[in-house]
Amino acid sequence: MDGGGVNNPRTVEEVFRDFKGRRNALIKALTTDVEEFYQQCDPEKENLCLFGFPNEQWGVNLPAEEVPPELPEPALGINFARDGMQEKDWLALVAVHSDAWLLSVAFYFGARFGFDKADRKRLFSMTNDLPTIFEVVTGAAKKQVKDKSSISNHSGSTSKSNLKLGKLPTPQAKDEDEGLDDEEEDEHGETLCGACGENYASDEFWICCDICERWFHGKCVKITPARAEHIKQYKCPTCMNKRARP
Repeated sequence: MDGGGVNNPRTVEEVFRDFKGRRNALIKALTTDVEEFYQQCDPEKENLCLFGFPNEQWGVNLPAEEVPPELPEPALGINFARDGMQEKDWLALVAVHSDAWLLSVAFYFGARFGFDKADRKRLFSMTNDLPTIFEVVTGAAKKQVKDKSSISNHSGSTSKSNLKLGKLPTPQAKDEDEGLDDEEEDEHGETLCGACGENYASDEFWICCDICERWFHGKCVKITPARAEHIKQYKCPTCMNKRARP
């Protein structure tokens, strides 16, 4: 079962686009949509799988009925372990299996459409440049880049509160600060969104969780700059769910 149908990407770029869509869907299920995902993985139900689709939508469902399936299948029975583990450990386990599934689907397409050694190497390089789902879900991706505190300690005049709301520093004289701007862009560029795992971009609004200190695109957590102005302490969806569930 692949939900929405199989789109059969045939080039390296198309396979990578398919990979990113499925990856974004799975990250969404395990971070911003984690409460809904948790509820759908009822241990009383039959063997369930977490599917990610190229259109960035996810679904929890039974495996495909046809044998062999049209695509490699995700890990089976993820719901059975839900109540027998700490939630963060269970989510990490699902994330690991999801990473393995993503690669198996990508290289299934590569094998099916005759990718040669160079194509396979290029595909792996493209997928490997992205943090794994496990790294995003567990925060390991954050640990692999420079400490977030350095972002709020640049020698520029940006205040910590402004960085919390993802505001960019006020432009200064170009001839004085061009080098500083390049350094700051590089520093921000290594920051990864805790929801989608994508890198920082200077033209996007970001917000930092005051609990786990992970950074998020405003669009990924449905927070606008105007709304952020009125938030004294921001808690990301994952931290909110942890506090709400006994």
